[in-house]
Amino acid sequence: MNEKQKKPQPISSKWIAIAAFTIALAACTGKQSQQSNTGKPLPYFGEFDVEVITLPDGTQKQDTLYYPIPKFSFVNQDSVIITRENYEGYITLVDFFFTDCPTICPIMSAQMARLQDKFLKENPELPIRFLSFSVKPEADTPQKLKAYSQIIGADLSRWNFLTGQANDIYDLAQNGFLLTAFPSDTAQGGIFHTDKVTLLDKTARMRGYYDGTSTASMDQLFNDAIKLSQEKTND
Repeated sequence: MNEKQKKPQPISSKWIAIAAFTIALAACTGKQSQQSNTGKPLPYFGEFDVEVITLPDGTQKQDTLYYPIPKFSFVNQDSVIITRENYEGYITLVDFFFTDCPTICPIMSAQMARLQDKFLKENPELPIRFLSFSVKPEADTPQKLKAYSQIIGADLSRWNFLTGQANDIYDLAQNGFLLTAFPSDTAQGGIFHTDKVTLLDKTARMRGYYDGTSTASMDQLFNDAIKLSQEKTND
């Protein structure tokens, strides 16, 4: 691609306006349950092993060990390499999107931005980070991701937008996050991908999936992230 010949166009303001209206409408329609399962820890998802532990009294019990998401290395909106290690010690909200997506992505990005602002306003000290992987990386250059991040109001000290080799991102989505992302001739924009936002704990293990187009679901994510921040990690 010759970026000098054709300047990449950021997402249309029309889609951002539609997304903002949709979120406002959902927030005003009925009361939403924001209660977490306060008596139970959040579940784990993904790959795991089961090991047998012998207790001091000689009895044995099974313990399930859940693994973090796979290691990755991609380039962000500032052409800086970002890896999984950059997010260790933080609670992270992750989505998969592309900048010229004509359907769910504007709503998902607006929801992520809304939660970013909500955390900054209500819980500024929480170790919260955001991570967005482009599922159309051949088109989403760092420059285009930077323009997109500015339009949606992303705080780039907390939020990275990543691009790289398409097959690597698809593999991470499908085999790492257990989510859908692949090219499709029948999908609008040419990519079929998940609408889920994944919640990672401080050790990069998956602790929840949420509908990134739903205000109620994303509000639940907000509450669950706070709950997760209070969880003690022993491993």
